[in-house]
Amino acid sequence: MKMNYRTGIGIDVHPLVTGRKLILGGIDIPHKYGLDGNSDGDVLIHAIIDAMLGASGLGDIGLHFPANDLKYNNASSITLIEATVGKLADAGWKTIYVDATILAQEPVLSPHIPNMKCRISKSISIESSCVNLKATTTDKLGFIGEEKGIGGLAVATVEKLG
Repeated sequence: MKMNYRTGIGIDVHPLVTGRKLILGGIDIPHKYGLDGNSDGDVLIHAIIDAMLGASGLGDIGLHFPANDLKYNNASSITLIEATVGKLADAGWKTIYVDATILAQEPVLSPHIPNMKCRISKSISIESSCVNLKATTTDKLGFIGEEKGIGGLAVATVEKLG
């Protein structure tokens, strides 16, 4: 049976550290901490990339952008998601919808959601209405609630080209 649509799931978590910018959804968010990682640590974009790759049957972010590869050191995750769009196209797929959630105790992210949606939709070449973003806390539970890290969860739907 030929499948014209597929859905993938992505999850990413990074620790919060001092001395780095907090980048989420490709947007610089004012905060006292930033996310540690080889790239800019954008857990939202990383989760979306994993969801897109998974839906397309192309593995995961670590396969395509290894954390131990120095060429991705401090790389913009927007650059990585744009490269992922190309990888999907080469395999005959296009992302048509993304639904994602950021898990963070602080800072309050709702004022930044519209800018994140715009940035993400442009980077994957879909309408802003086809990107749904949410943010939630863990009610001070666990490492996220203790402000030791931030997580991202994403689901992406892809469509077969041609």
